[in-house]
This record gives sequence, structure tokens and C-alpha cells, in this order.
Amino acid sequence: MVSEGVFAPGHVGELTRIVPFEMVDAVLAETSAGQRRLRKLPARVVVYLLMAATLFEDCGYLAVWRKLTAGLEAASIPTVTATALWDARTRLGPGPVRHLFDLLRGPASAIRTGGARWRGMLTVAIDGTYLDVPDSPTHRAHLGKVSNQYAAASGYPQICLTALVACGTRAIIDAAFGPRSSGETVYGQQLTRSLHHRMIVLLDRGFATNAFLASVAATGADFLARLSAIRKPPCLRRLEDGSFLSRFGPLEVRIIECEITIATSGGRNTGVYRLATTLLDARRYPAFDLVKLYHERWEVESAYFEIKKSMLGRRVLRARTWAGITQEIYALLTTYQAIRIAITDAADSAGADPDRASFSIALQTARDQLIQAAGIIEDSTIDLVGAIGRAVLARPMPGRRLRISPRAVKRPLSRYAYKSLRVDRRTYQATLSINILLTTPISP
Repeated sequence: MVSEGVFAPGHVGELTRIVPFEMVDAVLAETSAGQRRLRKLPARVVVYLLMAATLFEDCGYLAVWRKLTAGLEAASIPTVTATALWDARTRLGPGPVRHLFDLLRGPASAIRTGGARWRGMLTVAIDGTYLDVPDSPTHRAHLGKVSNQYAAASGYPQICLTALVACGTRAIIDAAFGPRSSGETVYGQQLTRSLHHRMIVLLDRGFATNAFLASVAATGADFLARLSAIRKPPCLRRLEDGSFLSRFGPLEVRIIECEITIATSGGRNTGVYRLATTLLDARRYPAFDLVKLYHERWEVESAYFEIKKSMLGRRVLRARTWAGITQEIYALLTTYQAIRIAITDAADSAGADPDRASFSIALQTARDQLIQAAGIIEDSTIDLVGAIGRAVLARPMPGRRLRISPRAVKRPLSRYAYKSLRVDRRTYQATLSINILLTTPISP
């Protein structure tokens, strides 16, 4: 069941249950973006068109329109042109889509959601990534370009996207983005507005500055951050588990130094890690358990992979204006969040871990439901799981494997063969050993 008349194309298949008509209409009213007269492309329809476009990044907007209307043969669908779709998106602006994302963002987890919390604290991570935008004079002027080893500008202009992600569900709690030149820590500072007590924030070395860690601690949240190898904080007092107390300016922290060895059929790989945390009680929060917890930071990398590879297909964003880029990124985050909510709801209903749910299966099912215009409004029998949930529960993924493979940089849309990284499947049969180091104390 869909709306009637010119509002009929306003849907995103089964995801419309998560982003219902009433929510979109309220957002349009809140942002004063509703139409003054009834058009062939009402504002509500344009919002759903933007979300649908993120499900089909390989299609132009006119092709996305055909997919939106493919299952609406009985309805009287107006004929639109590519120019009309561009005008409608420009008229709407980025405000409504940003407000819609603000309504949906969050951990998407319940108290019972498996893997979402550690010792009663919501496990989250902050990290940044980069999105390519069209290489136009407008974008080059606003964003600049990256310099190569010869000090010459190369590649596409890029957006730096920094997100606060719930590790247990990979849902986005908050996000900020802008020119790459500002850096991920600048946008990370904006995300501290969404931190609070009973959170444990996992951070990479790029965020482990005194100023950033102090701003995280000031929110009431705890952190677990990896420090760079050149940073050697003083040992003020050794604790019974091998960790020691130290200070970053006025902030009291606990330092854990450990040696991590991953053994596979292809050999052994050993590295030394130095972690800092505001969890000072060594008995309540043993160093060994904190080191194992830090591995959860990779969940934010997995979220970025799902957005950039599964949804975008490593493609360049479409929009040619800064307002259009902002609108497109918020639409991308909104659709991703809706899929994550659908996955978590299904996992919770079955008492399963959201980590075992395949994002690719959920994405493909969401695409199918959109083309068929199916599952938009609940029938008399309420289905809490839906087609997306049933699809991911029917084919659960295997248990999480250790991340041991080096990264490979791949340029999208190249006419040359991608650089491939060949990893023997046997190397995934890995074991992890952790040795907490007892280093010589450094006087303050």
C-alpha cells in the first residue's frame, strides 16, 4: 500500500516503515521546506528520491525514478524529466535530509542487544574517512586537492567524514564532515556533543592528543585510546595487573603496554601497543580485558566499508554543488542508518548478535523491496521483522574473525585492473595472544 496521486512515488520500499510519511512530513514542516502548491514532485517525494538514490549509486536520478515507480503500474505517475528532478532537489536543499538524519541517528540498540555494551557501558568508536567528490572548479575552490609526492595536486577533491559509531550495531550516533584540510580531529571535536556517562569511546592514535582526550573525558564518557610509539608517559604508580597510572596534563589516566601476537598458518605477527584509559580501577577493569576490547574499534572501519564499498561502490559522489554534496551525504547516512535499524530490530527479535547479520543481504533486499514497492505500510498483521530481517536471519554470517590483513588502496572507476590482495584462507584460522608488559618506570 502506497500513497495516492503524485505522492505515490514517495517511498523507499520496506525502509519506509522506519522512515514513515508522518516523520518526513514533520521534518518538512519543521524546516519550512513543504511546498506552497501541489507539484508533480512534492517535497515528500523528493526526500524519498534522495534516499532511494543512495541504494542505487550506479544509476542517475532519472533511472532511480524509474525504479521508484516500477511497482506502481496501477497508479497514475506523472512524467518527469532529469531537469525537473534537479530543480526539485535544489528547491528542497540539504536542511530536511539533515534533520531526518538527526531523528534517526543513535546506537539503534536495546539493553538486550548482544555485544553493544561492555561492563554496562555502551561501546562506541570515533574515526574518520574520506569521500571523493566530482573534480569541478567549484569543488576544487571549496575543498582543494590532495598533493602527491611531487607537490602537485592529484586525484579528486575530498570530503573528510568523521563519525561516532556504536560498535555493537555499527549504527551511526553522530557525524560531521567538511573539507579534508580541516582534519578528522576537528570534526571529532563536534562529535563530543553526543558523548555521555556510561560510554566507553575507542580511539585511534590520530585522536590521542591531550586536548581531544580531555574534551572526551569532560563529557563524562570514558575512553580507551591507542598512543603513538614515540609517546612515553611517565609512570606515577604501578598497578597489580601491570598497568600504571600517569597524567596527560591535569587528566589522570591509566597506561597499558602490551605485546600482541597473532599466529596463523602463514606465520606469526607481533606488535607492541600502548593504550591509555580513564578507567583507573585495575581490579574492576583488568588490563587484559581492555586490550581485548580495543579490537572492537575495527567496527567503525567496517561501517565505513559498508557505506563506501557496499552502498557507494567506491564511486565519486554525484552532486556538483556544495549544497548538493551536503544533501547527498546526509541522504547516504540516513539510508545507512535505516538499514542498520532494520538489522538490529531483526537481531533483537531473534536474540542474535547484529554482527552476524550481513549488511550486503540487507542492502540487496531493501533494493528489491523498493523496486516492488513492497512492505511500505504494515498490514493488519504487524510484522516486526519484515523481509529485510528475515533475509539476514536466514543467512547469518560466521563468527567474527581477527583482522590480520594489511590494507590495499584501490582507486574507484579505474580502467586498469584493481590491485588485489591475495590472502591464503588458512591465515584466517588465527589465534591471539596478549602479554601485558612491565616496563621500567619513567620518573615524572
